Amino acid sequence: MTLRANVSALLLLLCISMVCGAHAFPVTVDNCGTPLRINAPPQRAVIHDLNMTEMALALGLQAQMAGVTGITGWYKTDAKFNAALGAIPELAPKYPSLENLLAARPDMFFAGWYYGMKPGGDVTPATLARHGIATLVLTESCVHTSQTRSRVTMDLLYTDMLRLGTVFGQRPRAEALVAQWRKRLQALVPPPVPGTAPKATPLRVFVYDSGEDKPFTAGAAAMPTALIEAAGGRNVMDDLPISWAHSSWEAVAARNPQFLILLDYQDGQGPSRLMGTLQAHPAMRHTDAVKHQRFIALRYAELTPGPANIEAVEKLARALRAVAP
Repeated sequence: MTLRANVSALLLLLCISMVCGAHAFPVTVDNCGTPLRINAPPQRAVIHDLNMTEMALALGLQAQMAGVTGITGWYKTDAKFNAALGAIPELAPKYPSLENLLAARPDMFFAGWYYGMKPGGDVTPATLARHGIATLVLTESCVHTSQTRSRVTMDLLYTDMLRLGTVFGQRPRAEALVAQWRKRLQALVPPPVPGTAPKATPLRVFVYDSGEDKPFTAGAAAMPTALIEAAGGRNVMDDLPISWAHSSWEAVAARNPQFLILLDYQDGQGPSRLMGTLQAHPAMRHTDAVKHQRFIALRYAELTPGPANIEAVEKLARALRAVAP
């Protein structure tokens, strides 16, 4: 056998051991119920929002990113995020215009409904397709354009990471990440021991994002419902067939939450301001969570689909165990 043949055989064996088929293109992934076919890994992607950018960074996609949008207009970033992002430019601090995106000459936009796009707006999968730009839509946001109101689980995060890895030719890396995440969360809930008493009723948890006249909160189709369940609690608004939306104070108070998740916008006073609103409300101040000031503050990136969800579940699980009856 010649040297060239030996080398070829070795490369073939290496390819088989590394599952080269996982990198084969074209690939097709589900996109809000519609197949999205990608002929080659994107080389000039634009990623919207903090959580989706963290998903891309977790897969090491920097070399395939032409820009990001929707970060500094709302959020503070830390040194670790800034170092990982490097010189990748932010094209718009909030929602990008069509002109913002076209100027970057992208081949893909990773965003979602009300995560960079609005139904009927200038930037949608349909308007971008006219310019040869594919759109990968965040699964949590599909509820805004679909009749389906599925209850979310942690599989929503896992599936989106696998979709992202598939589209960018990084499926093995995505699978490894998801396997690590599953293992970490499985460690939080030990399997039941035969013959033991059933677990106590999960603590009732209310997610408070913002709002004084009406609370803006997370329903059955929003990521916090999955996080709360993974941590051993129950979202008191999990019967609402919505994603993020307004509810009423009366509805929340009637369910008497025992624990609160307060969204920390990192403006220096977010959680304390939210707690002040709850303590001043004539109905909410009598709920168990507010009376005993049982809460945890979580950042936006921890409550929307992304890598930060895993640590958020771990922190929430510890907090719930500390106050469980």
